[in-house]
This record gives sequence, C-alpha cells and structure tokens, in this order.
Amino acid sequence: DMDWVVHRAEGPDDMPAHIKAALTQVSIGIPVARGRLMLGTWQGIYLYEHRDRPHRREIVLHLGS
Repeated sequence: DMDWVVHRAEGPDDMPAHIKAALTQVSIGIPVARGRLMLGTWQGIYLYEHRDRPHRREIVLHLGS
C-alpha cells in the first residue's frame, strides 16, 4: 500500500508537481551584455507550471555585476 506517498494538503496535482519540480531546473543564470540577454538563435526562456489548478506565481529577477 502506497498511501504514505499521497499528498492531500493542496489537491490531487500537488505531489506530482513536487516530483516534477525536483527533477527540473528551478533557477537559471543567463549572461547579459549591452542590456540584452545573451541567448542563442533558437534559445528562449519558458515558464512551465506543473499544477493543474490556476494560482499566482512570483518571478524574481536578480541582476548583478
């Protein structure tokens, strides 16, 4: 019986979301030069939400030199 791995505090999509977040990158460092992101031609930045239910997120940007 695997009831001990079922997380019921926030809904049925909460435990799968925790596992997916643990397996994917949660922060990223991107070089900036002359006020522009130094991304390659086919590179982009995507935010993927692992939860089924809509809710608010905060994105934090830190610029340092």
